[in-house]
Amino acid sequence: MTLLRTHNLTVRYGNKEALTSLSLDIDAGVIGLLGPNGAGKSTLLKTLLGFLEPSRGSAEVLGLPIGKSGAALRQRLGYFPERPVFVPGLSSIETVALAGEIGGLARGDALARAHEVLWFAGLGEARYRLVEEFSTGMQQRTKLAMSLVHDPDFVLLDEPTSGLDPVGRRQMLDLVRQIGERGVSVLLSTHLLHDVESVCDSVVLLDKGKLALHGKLSELKQQPGWVYEIRVREDEPGTFRKALAESGLLIEEGRDGQLRITLEERPTRFLFELARASGAEIRHLRRFERSLEEQFLSAVDRDAPRDS
Repeated sequence: MTLLRTHNLTVRYGNKEALTSLSLDIDAGVIGLLGPNGAGKSTLLKTLLGFLEPSRGSAEVLGLPIGKSGAALRQRLGYFPERPVFVPGLSSIETVALAGEIGGLARGDALARAHEVLWFAGLGEARYRLVEEFSTGMQQRTKLAMSLVHDPDFVLLDEPTSGLDPVGRRQMLDLVRQIGERGVSVLLSTHLLHDVESVCDSVVLLDKGKLALHGKLSELKQQPGWVYEIRVREDEPGTFRKALAESGLLIEEGRDGQLRITLEERPTRFLFELARASGAEIRHLRRFERSLEEQFLSAVDRDAPRDS
């Protein structure tokens, strides 16, 4: 089932484009929305919720067009905002029940669901305490309960592990994993790759408001051909690289003067023959398994040079 679809989605803040011609087609599941600060992650979430109006393009969530479905769509969505959204003087149970009423539940149903989701979030015994007395981790789990109280089909989480210690992060990610296992789709917005690798099926990487990478994690981890890391000694620097380029091989700059070369069908013997023909001597050669972090950094740096 298609969970989310955008076509040339563009969102502006004044003259600044926060999202630029974003086209996506995402199936149900647990999806990571990854990118550095300012990449457009929060803007995308707020646009999908109908809080921001696109300058051009379109988007559909759960088969419903944003901007036209309004409250009907938001009743099927749960939202975990990055910043605190608590009313002073309310207990955790009152806070979550209020979110349920805002989500369309009757008062009695909202209160019953508030008890249920607070126990799920590990706050059952603390549900009558004031939220402002909670630790950061407890406040984050209260926001998670608020996003779930009206039983949504799709939950949008904006930096849910922000400000948490390692134990709190693990607890939050475990809860996200359990939400997905219950059949609720999740869009997890974060700048932490580890969070995405821990719980997500697929990932969307944004950079400067544009799509940099999109796919299933299992597929992104597979390499198209073999990638080798190589370092040579040569009398005329650059000769071997030029020979590689003329052979049509994909070349990337590695560290400490190393090159990363993708061999589609050719054997490694080809590299030695090419080195000998160009007057170079191979001093280091090993198969390189590029991590997801390397792929994401490569995708983000694709438009280098970047602003410092």
